[in-house]
Amino acid sequence: MKLHLKWGGALTAAAVVGIAGLGGVALAVPVKAQHHHDAKQLVSDKLKQDGHHELEHKGKIATSIEVKGGKIAGFHAKHSEKGELAVKKYKTHKKVVRLEQPHLVYASYHLAQLQDMGTEYIGYSYVDDDGNEEIYWVPVEEVYDGDTGAIEYIPLSS
Repeated sequence: MKLHLKWGGALTAAAVVGIAGLGGVALAVPVKAQHHHDAKQLVSDKLKQDGHHELEHKGKIATSIEVKGGKIAGFHAKHSEKGELAVKKYKTHKKVVRLEQPHLVYASYHLAQLQDMGTEYIGYSYVDDDGNEEIYWVPVEEVYDGDTGAIEYIPLSS
């Protein structure tokens, strides 16, 4: 009986220590919505010079890229209070970002954008404080070692 109590106490202590150790670990925030951005438009002029370049600020989060040899070598999302955020790298053959146009665009044109166009796109994403996943898409030709570490993109609505 004593042996059983010792093991039970040891397991309880181990569980308490394990849970206490999670205090500093950020748990994954469930994604509520996905917002897509045309990063090609944001980075086009920045690809001409190697180094670190800021893209944009969205609330407390600043996004930036590392450029090497005229291609994106890294993507960063930094929260002003929490520091660096986890970045996920996606790949897809479907054009996810629609072009913003000031005039009428027929629905038939939108269907073509959602089909495989033969071009691969790479998306870099982070999840903001509200649970929105912000995804920045560029053609794979503009990414240094584009396929490495990229996972297949699956929209939330699928």
